[in-house]
Amino acid sequence: MVAVPQITLSNGVSMPAVGLGTWQSTPEEVKKAVRVALESGYRLIDTAAIYQNEEAIGEAVEQAIADGIVTREQLFITTKAWTHEFAPGKLEAALRESLRKLKTTYVDLYLAHMPTATAQDGSALDVTVEQVWQEFEHVYNLGLAKAVGVSNWNNDQIARVLKSGKVAVHNSQVELHLYFAQHDHHDFCKANNISVTSYATLGSPGRVHFKLPTGQKVEWAPAASDLEDSNVVAIAEKHHKTPAQVLLRYALDRGIAIIPKSITPSRIVENFQLFDFQLTQDEIALLESHKVNQRLFLQEFMAGHKEDAFPSER
Repeated sequence: MVAVPQITLSNGVSMPAVGLGTWQSTPEEVKKAVRVALESGYRLIDTAAIYQNEEAIGEAVEQAIADGIVTREQLFITTKAWTHEFAPGKLEAALRESLRKLKTTYVDLYLAHMPTATAQDGSALDVTVEQVWQEFEHVYNLGLAKAVGVSNWNNDQIARVLKSGKVAVHNSQVELHLYFAQHDHHDFCKANNISVTSYATLGSPGRVHFKLPTGQKVEWAPAASDLEDSNVVAIAEKHHKTPAQVLLRYALDRGIAIIPKSITPSRIVENFQLFDFQLTQDEIALLESHKVNQRLFLQEFMAGHKEDAFPSER
């Protein structure tokens, strides 16, 4: 079995640097994907309450444990709380429900999926990130999560909870890829001993298939493809790798964790075959010589909320 690089969080918890992402994976799809991933050596599974597949993941993990493929202690399970679970007093029950679905007594990492608190209907609540973080400190102190962190928060919001809170922010999961490199955020997190996880590391080509719960497709702004970048393609040929593997390695070589999503067995395996090559600093510089810097996920529903993470980008 390949030894997966580990990232040590500020509280000493060890997190695999490569995991399986599960956004847009249906329950049936995700059960098969998790099985393939665990058999291939993955030990980190990333999900969220809003993905509506925690229960299927729990079943797949339970079966893999029963079959002797992995033990719970060898796994790192990340899930996230959605915005309507941030109202004061609601988070513990939300996490306990996720634990029930995941068939475990704890998660390894619990993230605030967004910084904006809302009511069940999505309307804004007058709740600050400091108040949200108090709820995460509570479930961490109960031992329901081995580590806690944030997702889609900006530097200022994280700085505020670092100043007000008693428990450190252990991880920040953000959109991060070659065409949205997030150097400022990464530098901020390094300065504050916060690990970073990249989502959309491949430029999220599958985002165009996303549908809202109503069945409506989301309209996405035109964007260049990271996978088709000429320097990515050339470096992939040089290393006898695919463009996807080069983009994943790009994040890894910056010390950033990755959670590529796939439901295709061959792609799941391919996304894990990253440990027999590295990019040189010259290759990274060449990759970053492009002129593209475009956020794909603007999280438009946050617009107008007092804790909107990206107001200057709207």
